[in-house]
Amino acid sequence: MAKRLLAAKLNLLSARQVFNAREAELSDGGGLLLRCFGSQAAWVFRYTSAAGRRREMGFGASARHSPRAAGESLALARKLAAQARAMLASNPPLDPIDERAKARGAAREAERRQREDKRREKLTLARAARAYHENFIEPRRRPTFATEWIHSLENHVPPGLWHKPIAEITRAELLDFLRDIQHRMADTAQRVRRRLDEVFDEAIERGAVAVNPVAMLRTKLRRENRRKRIVPRPALSFGAAPEFVARLRVQPGIAARCLEFTILTAARTGESIGAQWGEFDLRAGLWRVPGERMKGGEPHVVPLSERAIALLREMQALGRSYAFPSTRQAGAMSNMAMLALLKRMKHTDITVHGFRSTFSTWANETGAARPDVIEACLAHREGDRIRAAYNRAQFSVERRKLLEAWAAYIDGREPASNVIPLAGAKAA
Repeated sequence: MAKRLLAAKLNLLSARQVFNAREAELSDGGGLLLRCFGSQAAWVFRYTSAAGRRREMGFGASARHSPRAAGESLALARKLAAQARAMLASNPPLDPIDERAKARGAAREAERRQREDKRREKLTLARAARAYHENFIEPRRRPTFATEWIHSLENHVPPGLWHKPIAEITRAELLDFLRDIQHRMADTAQRVRRRLDEVFDEAIERGAVAVNPVAMLRTKLRRENRRKRIVPRPALSFGAAPEFVARLRVQPGIAARCLEFTILTAARTGESIGAQWGEFDLRAGLWRVPGERMKGGEPHVVPLSERAIALLREMQALGRSYAFPSTRQAGAMSNMAMLALLKRMKHTDITVHGFRSTFSTWANETGAARPDVIEACLAHREGDRIRAAYNRAQFSVERRKLLEAWAAYIDGREPASNVIPLAGAKAA
């Protein structure tokens, strides 16, 4: 068919004939036809494919508002017909309609990729993180946690990385900055890594990135963190704890009450200052800290001593949503308030977190409880999940006794050698 088209006589029409044609089908030769419908007309290329199918390929409408326009339309139609004949004559023969469909598909794909590339260029890590925060963190988490979540990224991710297109961020860049903050602030580095991990996972779901470079760093950073020598936080010796607490109780202000509560419960600073009244059951003497506020991400139940309950009842009279609210603004107390209190008390050599070490040393050296019970009070993550669940279920009575004994000790009512007898133990 291709040879017949090439051999056929071509260019049979004139511009004037195209301009004047009405209700007819005029042939220009070689399969090119002008199909007229009154004042409307369209160009059609008729051919037989290599597979033997009779097909018609449209070349679009013919402009005929003037003889000149008709001539230009005729020239364009002849050019398109010549290209189609060349395809049919190629080896192997190509079908013009199929080739046009492929070209249009490729053009659409190129346009889609161009739009995607532009979208990726605009989607920086900052925008991706804030969108994830707005859609998933703010609606599901407490306001204080949600605020801290985004601030941890804004404050610690370097500006050059924070405002870089997320699709261009490399594993090496992330490793360099995470290593840096891990060396200085291991806990913060872990939180930042987890949050970036979530952002990149969501970016994969949205088609913004192909892989999650943060996920590739989990094992490496964890291994490097294990090798790092653990330096204990500066802490007060447990022998000095009763005298310190006696001085603390005469200090005015909410920070003093919060610090004593933190010491009594062996809690972390963030757990105490972020506590809200819905977490407490004062009748049962329990404080249920939700998982999102715990370092290990697991909910933690703290048995409350009588003194801890008395402190909470004192704070209830303030009528605020947080147990230990800020005195300067709405919301929780600043995480620096208790450290500032220690400085006022001339204790610049210790930290609030160090009182967990004071409690642990007292409990272990005096044999106040089994090591597992002590670790459960400190909410240290248990590597074995089944064992951890068992411990939380079984140690409630022993943990309550241990924290009551700790309260009695720092109150000066019990000697340092106080030992809690284990269940089932027989008197000598």
